[in-house]
Amino acid sequence: MKRALAGILAVTMTASLMAVVRTSAVARPAADPAAWSNAEIAGGGFVPGIVFNQTERNLIYARTDIGGAYRWNQATGRWIPLLDHVGRSDWGHNGVAALATDPVEPNRVYVAAGMYTNSWDPGNGAILRSADRGSTWQKSALPFKLGGNMPGRGMGERLVIDPNRNSVLYLGAPSGNGLWRSTDHGVTWSKVTSFPNPGNYAQDPSDPNGYLSDNQGIAFVTFDPRTGSRGNATQTIYVGVADKENILYRSTNGGTSWERVPGQPTGYVPHKGVLDPVNGALYVATSDTGGPYDGAKGDVWKFSTASGVWTRVSPIPSTSSDDYFGYSGLTLDRQRPGTLMVATQVSWWPDVIFFRSTDGGASWTRIWDWTSYPNRELRYTQDISAVPWLNLGANPSPPEVSPKLGWMTETMEIDPFDSNRMMYGTGATIYGTTNLTTWDSGGKITIKPMVAGLEETAVLDLISPPAGAPLLSALGDIGGFRHDRLDKVPSKVFLSPAFTTTTSLDYAELAPSSIVRVGDFDKAARPGDNRVAFSTDGGSNWWQGAEPAGVTGGGTVAAGADASRFVWSPKGTGVHYASWYGSSWTASTGIPAGAVVESDRVNPRKFYGFAAGRFYMSTDGGANFTASAATGLPAAARFKAVAGREGDIWLAGGAGIWHSTDSGASFTKVAGVAEADNIGMGKAAPGKTYPALYTIARIAGVHGVFRSDDAGASWVRINDDKHQYGNIGDAITGDPRVYGRVYLGTNGRGVVVGNPV
Repeated sequence: MKRALAGILAVTMTASLMAVVRTSAVARPAADPAAWSNAEIAGGGFVPGIVFNQTERNLIYARTDIGGAYRWNQATGRWIPLLDHVGRSDWGHNGVAALATDPVEPNRVYVAAGMYTNSWDPGNGAILRSADRGSTWQKSALPFKLGGNMPGRGMGERLVIDPNRNSVLYLGAPSGNGLWRSTDHGVTWSKVTSFPNPGNYAQDPSDPNGYLSDNQGIAFVTFDPRTGSRGNATQTIYVGVADKENILYRSTNGGTSWERVPGQPTGYVPHKGVLDPVNGALYVATSDTGGPYDGAKGDVWKFSTASGVWTRVSPIPSTSSDDYFGYSGLTLDRQRPGTLMVATQVSWWPDVIFFRSTDGGASWTRIWDWTSYPNRELRYTQDISAVPWLNLGANPSPPEVSPKLGWMTETMEIDPFDSNRMMYGTGATIYGTTNLTTWDSGGKITIKPMVAGLEETAVLDLISPPAGAPLLSALGDIGGFRHDRLDKVPSKVFLSPAFTTTTSLDYAELAPSSIVRVGDFDKAARPGDNRVAFSTDGGSNWWQGAEPAGVTGGGTVAAGADASRFVWSPKGTGVHYASWYGSSWTASTGIPAGAVVESDRVNPRKFYGFAAGRFYMSTDGGANFTASAATGLPAAARFKAVAGREGDIWLAGGAGIWHSTDSGASFTKVAGVAEADNIGMGKAAPGKTYPALYTIARIAGVHGVFRSDDAGASWVRINDDKHQYGNIGDAITGDPRVYGRVYLGTNGRGVVVGNPV
């Protein structure tokens, strides 16, 4: 896809791979940039990688699977987002498959960017290069895709810098693309043709979507820094491969030739390979799958680089019936050679287990031990006061506890400068401790969230009622929140019932404390719960409604203006309506299943729907719908009705924006909008009576976030090229109480808030 914004032209060189960016002057839309920040949630997604710089204290990076990369700010104790410039044309670059921080020139940092190796991500991967710690970036295109959100994404690191000659980098590629090398600080890349094995492990080779069937390729690259000197390339390099019979290869001549390391273990997939140069030991953590969700067997191995002897040092070996997990999260204490830790990959029940050894893996202690079942003795205390929603409202029976210590813990890193600090990633946050060595003296370590500033939720819907909390969010994986304050982490997720993913929510315009939400969860595990919930106190407390037969997913929902009627378009069955909070539902007529539904914001009996280019209206509370005669509408669209103006509707999708003032009987296409993804409304500008409009669209050749203060007659861009947030479009709304404030939903960067400058 080409962007008219800057006349971007990517040129693929024949001898090597390099992105050449050329710019030319183009007409740009009017701009009124907002100040952008996040509505505080703190985490909310999987963090597969935490990377400490090995030569500069407190220089720490985190990579996420769909939300970009972050750098730690020691002074504030917060993470700084680094890839918000990623835009629509390269949205997949918010998937970070690997990250490397330069031990020689610490200002340099590299990201292997790309979200999916199948057709879900239309673009190839790239190496993003920064010489200022991620403040600005240059891009080197790759001729293949990368999988920051693919199976096996917690392996690594797959992108590494030679610690002796930092102009040399290696990249382990997925999908059979092998091992790649750069000798010019990541500007150009070429395949290491002498490397013999591109991997062969796929989670499910028969998957027709190309997701589980992808060859997970190269798992990690590890240098032995003792075999080089400052300015001279490291000679011994280890490469882990996703091949259960050939897990480890070695070069002893700087990558010119390679051999399968003799005597190596087989039967499992390598996740991590970490070298202890003081003791001459390479540790390898393995599992029977690539993770991050699964793993039922595995081992930890110690390879003597001097003698070539392999020793199994698994805390619980794969041959034991007590081993129901593989291993990952391998880390060494650089201040105390011989001290290492490893995590289970993956122990969902009753919790993750961390193992710690102070004698090179000869013996281990666990972060928790069984006493008399179901009781456990814990070597930790957990303080989630900074992110209280992490208990997810759970109250499990022993031996489980809430919050969990973790899950999907592929990355666990001891600070190379501070033996007491350790951080680890989970499926929802980054946890850490600053008194780790207390473990060795028999005390308890304190685990706390270390995730402030890192926002990784996928946002599916947002509402900003005219009273009560300023914002309520519908999120993937963790359900959503009532945001009483935008600058404070919410205390709890939506409960009673809790949804894994909230797909849609709405409030009654004339009774805004009445709110409805719908969503998804594992119905087989919770057959007594339904996929619709109601609140009459602005989203603080909820109860579940009934559910019509055939529902398989949340779909979209609309609240009538006075909360006397609700219309629900769930997955699995047709559109239904209910009176008074959904105690029972009746099928609507005249509207196709799967239609997007909304309510009129004035007339309690009027509802709207849209499907396959047709607009529908009901005037009897959703019982019966009639198709509009309007033509020329896009095949798919999102739309909103305007508060205080019956029948006033804005529709965004496909090739632009359309406006109706007669309840959808007719629409007028808005001039100057080439394409649009979504639209919302907020408080009118000073001196104006019509609400401000906000849209994600392409206007004057630029795709961005725009505001109109004159009912669509003119638009100003309110984001800029540094604040594009990748794949946006599912959710946008203005604030009805604060002019110029807009809430934008992202796919992996949480809820971003734009405030007027």
